[in-house]
Amino acid sequence: MSAISSNKPYRVGRSRTGLGLFATKPIKKGSKIVRYFGPLLDSRKKKDDAIENKYLFELNGRWTIDGSVRKNIARYINHACRPNAESDVKPRKRKVVIRAIKNIEPGEEINYDYGTDYFKAYLKPIGCKCDACERKRKKKRAEARAERLRLKARAEKRALKKAEKQAAKAQKQKLQLKQKLNGQVNGAKLNGKLLNGKRLNGKHSNGFGRSRAAASGLAAARPKAPTRLGTTATAEGRDQQASA
Repeated sequence: MSAISSNKPYRVGRSRTGLGLFATKPIKKGSKIVRYFGPLLDSRKKKDDAIENKYLFELNGRWTIDGSVRKNIARYINHACRPNAESDVKPRKRKVVIRAIKNIEPGEEINYDYGTDYFKAYLKPIGCKCDACERKRKKKRAEARAERLRLKARAEKRALKKAEKQAAKAQKQKLQLKQKLNGQVNGAKLNGKLLNGKRLNGKHSNGFGRSRAAASGLAAARPKAPTRLGTTATAEGRDQQASA
């Protein structure tokens, strides 16, 4: 790229979209920056109307500037949705001049709005990369990221709450089971089951002797033995038998 004369308030440099035009000196609002020029194409001529490139600047329904020539430094000015310059079109003079619509500081990239037709044809399919659109996309990405984090935190909170609920339920069931087992061991149910190593209802306790209830039952069922008389009663009986 050939160097631009030092008396010009701009230079060609590397931009986000490739090459761009940057201010080298302060440019005041309303100042002329550079002229957009190139061969004029007549749409009435088939050969002119057949030419297609990204640097065609339409003046009116008939005349178009082909700005693809390398001497047209204005062709390096990139599009911006919120530009600091504009194209001043003069169809009768078949002339286009780029003017500043804001104060432009040294090092700042110069840009202007290419128009709706160019935007739809060339920029919209690939996405506009101007600062305004980049900030908009960055904001949307930040909002989407924040929304994902919010949903993730919400899901984690729900999962934690569910886990705590399940843990509490499991703890309750464990406590109920423990109380149930303790009730059985402590004699809450005594129907022939072990109670501190003993068995009830007529069964032996640890294999030794019988329970008190069993012993009482046996004693009641056993017939009483006849009462034995003393020695005097026995003697009287013998005397009565002898007399007879």
